[in-house]
Amino acid sequence: MTFDDIADQIYEAAFVPELWPAVLGALGGLTGSASGALMVFDEIKPVRFQATEVSHDEIERFCTSDLWRRSERIQHFQANPFTGFVSAEDYFPPGLLARDEPHINLQALGLGQQVGTIIPMPSGELVVVVLERWARDGRYDPTAIPALDRLYPHLARAGLLAARLGLERARATVAALDAIGLPAAVIRASGRVLAVNGLLQAMPTVFLSVAHGGMAITDAAANSLFRHAVAAARDEHDPVVRSIPIAAKGGQPALIVHLLPLRRAARDIFTDGDVLVAVTAVNASAIVPEPSILTGLFDLTPAEAKLAAALASGQALREAGAAMSLRFSTTRTYLDRIFRKTGTHHQSQLVALLKGAGPLRR
Repeated sequence: MTFDDIADQIYEAAFVPELWPAVLGALGGLTGSASGALMVFDEIKPVRFQATEVSHDEIERFCTSDLWRRSERIQHFQANPFTGFVSAEDYFPPGLLARDEPHINLQALGLGQQVGTIIPMPSGELVVVVLERWARDGRYDPTAIPALDRLYPHLARAGLLAARLGLERARATVAALDAIGLPAAVIRASGRVLAVNGLLQAMPTVFLSVAHGGMAITDAAANSLFRHAVAAARDEHDPVVRSIPIAAKGGQPALIVHLLPLRRAARDIFTDGDVLVAVTAVNASAIVPEPSILTGLFDLTPAEAKLAAALASGQALREAGAAMSLRFSTTRTYLDRIFRKTGTHHQSQLVALLKGAGPLRR
């Protein structure tokens, strides 16, 4: 199965959650994993999850009891945020895992090394994806985490919709757009709008109607990225950017416009639409306490996100690159990619965009 095939499965599962175990199985096939789970943490709603057969019962016990409340993992993440996938053994302190009851229980099933990611949603939830190998199979191959990082942006965007829908199946276009609870629209690859919910209609200073039934973003830099992303959908190419930042302006907070391709069963739900457009503001919550536009810019790689955060905290480019053990030429290359993905052209412009969303954590 190719990366594109898995990405299509991921976007389909965002709206048809019973497909998540198959997605986790595909990630397992890619990385040599025996089990996997996706969990959505919300400060108000119960923890929701999907898991493969091997670990399902243990994940269910963790999510439906008070075990998750006693877990030290989220607190450690809040103090030590990261982007992308990591090995649990390398990321968490040894003492933490030694007393972590779910970790102990998974080991009792014969599972060994775990890799995973914790994705802060700009709407305040946390989406967690974890995979485990059989202990008898030893450690993950060094290529596993880079392979998963290629799929991270897709998992993050699909996770956003899964979190908003509460891991429940979307039913029909209008009901699904309302259930998402975010300003949203469904468009064809041509750019023609098929459906819009009331929340997006109430944003005339952000979105405009244009010729031939299309839509545009009033911010010129964001609209350029938006047009390129829609054109890529029309030409069936992967765009460079599918999560587009809009700088804070006047009383409007910083926003992120996400474009999710509608695949397979999701196209049936959304009356043959090709792209779902969803808008998030960057909100704090008890589990994502410091809002940052970086939490919603899912197209930044882990290294790019780290560099952007360092620049926004006041470090000079050369200093930030040296702290990441990068040559200056590599640091410049990363910065150029960040500019392209955020629609900015100067370092001062980038810093202003990122700081407009609130304090940044590295």
